[in-house]
Amino acid sequence: RIMEEKPANPPNQTIYINNLNEKVKLPELRKALKAIFKQFGEIVDIVALTNVKARGQAFVVFKDIGSAKDALTKMQGFPFCDKPMRIAYAKGKSDALAKLDGTYVERPGKRKTVDGAERKVKRPSGVPTQSYIARAATTAAHPALPNKILFLENLPVDVDQNQVAMVFQQYLGYREVRLVAGRPGLGFVEFDTEVQSAAAMEGLQGFKVDEDHPVKISFAKR
Repeated sequence: RIMEEKPANPPNQTIYINNLNEKVKLPELRKALKAIFKQFGEIVDIVALTNVKARGQAFVVFKDIGSAKDALTKMQGFPFCDKPMRIAYAKGKSDALAKLDGTYVERPGKRKTVDGAERKVKRPSGVPTQSYIARAATTAAHPALPNKILFLENLPVDVDQNQVAMVFQQYLGYREVRLVAGRPGLGFVEFDTEVQSAAAMEGLQGFKVDEDHPVKISFAKR
């Protein structure tokens, strides 16, 4: 059940997420967070740190405050890898946003993270490409919540199950592909967890089975 929690910090473009599953590897975590939160608006940066004290925590930086508000409201308490996400607004402005508006100043020695805490670690990039940002901005008005099943649209009418399976089986946790009988161009792909399905969606969004059909991938509605 989604929990309602009044944010302590004033609304801004960066949300702070904790209580994340610490067993999820960082590359998979960043991909999953990007796939989950891109539905709310353009993402500028995602920060997840490797040091022990920061495990289970991440920051998602949106380009505008409205996207951050929407994400915090709708995803508060969402069960991500069997643990409810706790989301709040970050305390300070992210480096990524400062670089965009020209206010960024390089800090000597220790680097500050988006929550204002000093760290000695180097912030990972995690920045999506401009082409991916453009695709992420064109999402449905009411997208489905993250889950382990992906919904495929715009498949070629003559594609078969084996062709689609060959594309998705390269990703960990792949289970099966199901094409929709009587509805050409539509299909479903199932994975073991929502983290694995999110990684596949982020990596394969817009892939082409043939030259004329970039496939649209989203979480299936349940």
